[in-house]
Amino acid sequence: MTYPYKALFTPVTIGKCEIKNRFAMAPMGPLGLADADGGFNQRGIDYYTERAKGGTGLIITGVSFVDNRVEEHGMPNCPCPTHNPVHFTRTGREMTERIHAYGAKIFMQMSGGFGRVTIPTNLGDYPPVAPSPIQHRWLDRTCRELTKEEIKTIVKQFGKGAYHAKRAGFDGVQIHAVHEGYLIDQFAIELFNQRTDEYGGSLENRLRFAREIVEEIKESCGADFPVTLRYSPKSFIKGLRDGALPGEEFEEKGRDLEEGIAAAGLLVEYGYDALDTDVGSYDSWWWSHPPMYQEKGLYLPYAKLMKETVDVPVICAGRMDDPDRALKAVTEGFTDMVSLGRPLLADPDYVNKLRSGRVSEIRPCISCHEGCMGRIQEYSALNCAVNPQACRERAYAYRPVLSPKKIAVVGGGVAGCEAARVLATRGHKPVIFEKSSTLGGNLIPAGRPDFKEDDLALARWFADELRRLGVEIHLDHEAKKEELLSSEFDAVIVATGSAPKRLPFAEDGKCVSATELLSSEALDGTDYVVAGGGLVGCETALWLAKEGKKVTIVEMLDRLLAVNGPLCHANSDMLQKLIPFNGIRVITDGSIIGFKDGILEVEERGSGNDGGEGSGQIRIWQLTCDYLVEAVGFTENKSLYEALQYEVPQLYLIGDSRKVSNIMYAIWDAFEVANHID
Repeated sequence: MTYPYKALFTPVTIGKCEIKNRFAMAPMGPLGLADADGGFNQRGIDYYTERAKGGTGLIITGVSFVDNRVEEHGMPNCPCPTHNPVHFTRTGREMTERIHAYGAKIFMQMSGGFGRVTIPTNLGDYPPVAPSPIQHRWLDRTCRELTKEEIKTIVKQFGKGAYHAKRAGFDGVQIHAVHEGYLIDQFAIELFNQRTDEYGGSLENRLRFAREIVEEIKESCGADFPVTLRYSPKSFIKGLRDGALPGEEFEEKGRDLEEGIAAAGLLVEYGYDALDTDVGSYDSWWWSHPPMYQEKGLYLPYAKLMKETVDVPVICAGRMDDPDRALKAVTEGFTDMVSLGRPLLADPDYVNKLRSGRVSEIRPCISCHEGCMGRIQEYSALNCAVNPQACRERAYAYRPVLSPKKIAVVGGGVAGCEAARVLATRGHKPVIFEKSSTLGGNLIPAGRPDFKEDDLALARWFADELRRLGVEIHLDHEAKKEELLSSEFDAVIVATGSAPKRLPFAEDGKCVSATELLSSEALDGTDYVVAGGGLVGCETALWLAKEGKKVTIVEMLDRLLAVNGPLCHANSDMLQKLIPFNGIRVITDGSIIGFKDGILEVEERGSGNDGGEGSGQIRIWQLTCDYLVEAVGFTENKSLYEALQYEVPQLYLIGDSRKVSNIMYAIWDAFEVANHID
């Protein structure tokens, strides 16, 4: 049989740098991967090397800052080639030499700064800066206008940073960026740039900052040193702090496609050797960091537009994890290279697995943003929800066992599956007992909406991996205390999950949990009320609305998604906008007080939902309701653990049965325990 993906493994050239295949590692914030002197720490070196070892042709690092005076970034935060150049060169060369051993190339991504989009926790003691005195993205503060001298300083720092990157063995650099609304992009967009000097006004003037940067780097490093650009030809900005949704009609206040095409031509004319294309901005963050609610391959139309506009290579990311979509994108001329970000967090061996025909072994990214952007946003740490080893490759390496043990894993949900997978990988002999007919637990109902398809892919991956590893699996088998005690297991891991909390209503079977509803075959009825405006409630409501149902969410707290976290703003902001966009009614500060004969009574307290006269008073709403969907949380199921806790020496409780949380912590719990049972 002919290998179908051969076109993805042909070389491509950026400037005079040849890359062995069409896969790039997309730049992702390297939080936790730098040391106090701005070099790469051991975690960072191991992290990037592992992706090169996994077959990726071009590694593009996460952002490094060339300046820490005009805009403070708080060392150690991200690498910085200008902070301590000698130290940066030493640690960078250690990393690039290892990466080159695998035939990969590596570009250093360099940033001019955040400007008005500085993350508040990273702001430091200085006021935020911007091209003009404009509103900050997150804070109710007005930014300080950069002086021309400060702009020139940053430009010079780019030249120095690129020079040190070249000394450290980097094969090129990527400029961050005329993209996503960062500082250089703020100069390029008229909405943010009201300057009257040579850096404001015409498009050429607004791009002057980006032009001077590439010219400075070429002067410092030579004309043949590749300089690529992260570039967004469209912003999807409706207004400050207000972004557009897919399919929404709106007036573009940022960069529209007409200007995006013109700017691309100018940027290549100035000397940029490739355009790494996406769309969006911090005001419409769900475009720049697409959650599961965005379609896959969402940047492809814009990448193709760039291919038709410029004569340099185009790189395209944006949920491109499907190999068939990647193949079509390259062979049909949408892009020259496919950039994988989160998919390479989830599986650093993605490219080698694809090259050797082991597609089913690729661990899927579920676009949850929990381990990557969520943790960057809250804790300044880059990780991955489905791959606990990401950014911790050395510390979390598998620990091979000398004396294999027979270990019972009770529960075939995500925690149980991960525990059994890690145990088997290390050399133990796990035995899974799952009371239902399938593995995957809550991944199965959670994957019912079309925008959660990767939850089902993850469940399939676990099942395939466990069978490949030869794990003994007993489905439709609820393990009891007596059986576990009599079977001479060396250890028992309890991963029995959780059960949905229930409301005190029963209307002839018309009151169902979200889990039950998502597991059912048919959706009869027209009017649905979802009790609970957390992540499960909002996603269930969105799915129902897309199925043509009339949906109301009733939430006890004063806002939706109040108790979920750390949700990346790209996910939570988009989901909150999708609720009204899809016609879903929301009642906050509300309690359900009655449900009878198809009528639901809701008591609303506090500020009210429609404003105006009467807001702040208690109201009683009567809603037509064919089904009341309970999404009010879960309760840990730990009864088996409690029955065994004084009789089994090596007994562990993991996942939702230990503490109800999310997929990430279920997997991380399981990995931690299973990798340390000796």
